[in-house]
Amino acid sequence: MMPDADVFWTFDELSTRPKVSVIAPLHNEEDSVRPLYDAIVAALEPTGLDFEILLVDDGSRDDTCARAAAIAADDPRVAVVEFQRNFGQTAAMRAGIEYARGRYLVTMDGDLQNDPADIPMMLDKLHEGFDLVVGWRINRKDKALSRKLPSKVANWLIGKVTGLPIRDNGCSLKVYRAEVIKAVPLYSDMHRFIPAMTIPMGARIAQVGVRHHARQFGESNYGLSRIFKVLLDLLSIKSLLYFGRRPLSAFTMSAVTLAVLALVSAIFIGATSGGSQVVRMTLTGLFGVTSVFLFLCGVVVMLAFRNAVTLRRANDDRT
Repeated sequence: MMPDADVFWTFDELSTRPKVSVIAPLHNEEDSVRPLYDAIVAALEPTGLDFEILLVDDGSRDDTCARAAAIAADDPRVAVVEFQRNFGQTAAMRAGIEYARGRYLVTMDGDLQNDPADIPMMLDKLHEGFDLVVGWRINRKDKALSRKLPSKVANWLIGKVTGLPIRDNGCSLKVYRAEVIKAVPLYSDMHRFIPAMTIPMGARIAQVGVRHHARQFGESNYGLSRIFKVLLDLLSIKSLLYFGRRPLSAFTMSAVTLAVLALVSAIFIGATSGGSQVVRMTLTGLFGVTSVFLFLCGVVVMLAFRNAVTLRRANDDRT
């Protein structure tokens, strides 16, 4: 469910669909808003591509939203989404993705550490036949102990668990085909796992080195506590990938296990009497029904993934 948000435009006010949508979540970044806007415009205007900029204010307590709204009032290519309270970067990114209308979507941090000048290069890479281009910060300008070291550990762990060796999962600067990213479910802090979440879709992924700048204004919203969130989300991702890669096989294995338990329980029904027999009959029925339910779930999920792949291939043929 989308958090309650105010949007400072309607689709009727924008006559043409832009080619590129740039999405930047903001939280207490009042001094970064104008330089960020200027940098994005400076990077994309020379390309000749139609673009829009979505600034998502994630419940800022300063003048971030007011300054973003002032920019939107002067430039119809800019849209502002305002959250009533702080929901986190993933929710802000998801809101921008949902409202974005571009054929290609770009996500980036709003603190000026990502460089919009890298966007044209990443778009060119996407046009080589990829669905997702991931930036990795070559010369990262962050504190070694509190930011770099946990990030290296997390990237190694995510790679081992998902089987997708992304060098920098924490880099928000990414470029996507709209139909791919809009099909990815985002919740909790899942924005770090977007490449892994596209594995069941068969997405083609590329990595490119990007620039990284030291923070100029404000303070970082992240700390060492995010390590525990990453570990919890990683468990969820592993489960999703397990059922997503071979949904019918995964669900069938669970269904067979419960069917065996139902059979064992049924065998011992005759050896019991009274209350014990009622309990075993109940368990037999429960295991049996659940087994059938899981098998049917596997069929539904398999058909859903096949449909998603078919739609992606159809979109590729149209392009």
